[in-house]
Amino acid sequence: MGQVLATVNMKGGVGKTTLTVNLATCLARDRQQRVLVIDLDSQISATLSLIAPQDFARLRRGRRTLSYLIDKVIRPYIPRKYETADMIVSSVCGVSGLDLLPGDIELYDEYVVSEALYKKASEGVDTKFGEVWDSFENLLVETVIASVRDRYDFILIDCAPGYNLLTRSALVASQYYLLPARPEPLSLVGIQLLQRRVEKLRAKVEPALNLDLLGIVFILSNSGGLFPSRYYNQIIERVEQDFTPDFIFQNRIPMDVNVAKAVDAFAPAVVNAPNSAGSRAFVKLAEEFVQKIAARSR
Repeated sequence: MGQVLATVNMKGGVGKTTLTVNLATCLARDRQQRVLVIDLDSQISATLSLIAPQDFARLRRGRRTLSYLIDKVIRPYIPRKYETADMIVSSVCGVSGLDLLPGDIELYDEYVVSEALYKKASEGVDTKFGEVWDSFENLLVETVIASVRDRYDFILIDCAPGYNLLTRSALVASQYYLLPARPEPLSLVGIQLLQRRVEKLRAKVEPALNLDLLGIVFILSNSGGLFPSRYYNQIIERVEQDFTPDFIFQNRIPMDVNVAKAVDAFAPAVVNAPNSAGSRAFVKLAEEFVQKIAARSR
């Protein structure tokens, strides 16, 4: 059964999608792992980092996106034609073993969720709406991936910024979470806020939540290049005071221009510009990732 990891930070613009798609590609291409990327962000950045817009439009017209599966969980009484496996796009970017469960610009309707859960709570005896909501939230993502989980070595979930319903559900379904960050004060605030939320979630979920931080990945700003400035190092040192070395990836990702350009090609940088500094850094990061997973599994 595959390891499930959520890529998450309370702050946006820290490189969550960049980390998710490039790490997934390296694991599939260089290490022959079976990897599924799930796009839980309505900005569909991970989806458009792996397939072209016209392909996404075709999938959406055919209702072959994640929103269909989410609605299936919300309203299970409606007859359905497709299962999770039917939604998966295989060998994206021509990489064998790299699959995508496409996101959608409208992942779910909050009104429909509330209406369905209120109805369920009203039908029960002494059932509180909050309890029904928590149960739904805890099982949502797990229900979506359950039927395909044993097909993959890794399932990487690209979460939206913040701490919404889908992000919480993704964390509950995961064994680990990756925390991308830029060496900037606001990014550090995002780390601190997320850690507090995870602790509250861990205390709330029954049975006890099996979720650990795999590590913090620093993605440097353009001006930092390969060699971060003294300011960047000071920020990183502040993080190192709060986390042991096991929880900080030693390989850092330079946000070079080739990584940015890869977005326009609808492919990860490690595919579009494999010899760039950023791509070489992702290859090394993937090696460290595998080592960390192996160490935690012992």
